[in-house]
Amino acid sequence: MKPSKPKVLFFDVNESLLDLKELKITVGKALNGREGLAPLWFSMLLHHSLVSTASNQFADFSQIAVATLQMVATQNNIVLHKEKAKEVIQHFQKLSPHPEVEEALALLKSAGYQLVALTNSSEKAMNAQLRNAGISSFFDAQLSVETLGTYKPHKKVYQWAAEKQGVTLNECMLIAAHGWDVAGALWAGARAAFIARPQQELYPLAPLPEIHEKNLLDIAKKLIAMG
Repeated sequence: MKPSKPKVLFFDVNESLLDLKELKITVGKALNGREGLAPLWFSMLLHHSLVSTASNQFADFSQIAVATLQMVATQNNIVLHKEKAKEVIQHFQKLSPHPEVEEALALLKSAGYQLVALTNSSEKAMNAQLRNAGISSFFDAQLSVETLGTYKPHKKVYQWAAEKQGVTLNECMLIAAHGWDVAGALWAGARAAFIARPQQELYPLAPLPEIHEKNLLDIAKKLIAMG
């Protein structure tokens, strides 16, 4: 029996919809041309957002991004002043969508799906990101964890997002390119689809998502086939 159609599709934004390549190049330049340090910085950013959540503290995602960029610089004996780090992190708002994203979102919208952005970025940053990427109009709602004061993948985030849309978690599907985000959604009781972007993997100790494809367009086609 084919699976039922989810009522709401939640989309992670950074790296899932928007390409971080240009940002990582900019980060690498700020770190004395050491582009290989950019993935370390992004991992530290995610790690310390979870540290904040686990400690019941909250700081803006861009503030954590600046702080962790300075940490990576210090660890590698690179001088990076706070103002320069802030300037670099502003590039978060200028990311381009992955090549297939606009077509995939348009297909899902035409098929009658309710599309919701769900991101760790601040509301201001998210609005700028989606607008600058030219994909803001596809979304019925844009949700930032800033409102809740808790970062994904805490269970509360997915529960809150479902409540905001007036549905239950098992009526929702998270679509993301991060194994930790997919795991969090599944453990919270939502459904999930994984976009297998380069260098991204599912967490082996978590349940498997029902859809696993290399790009969003292939995921969209499977969702549309659900009717």
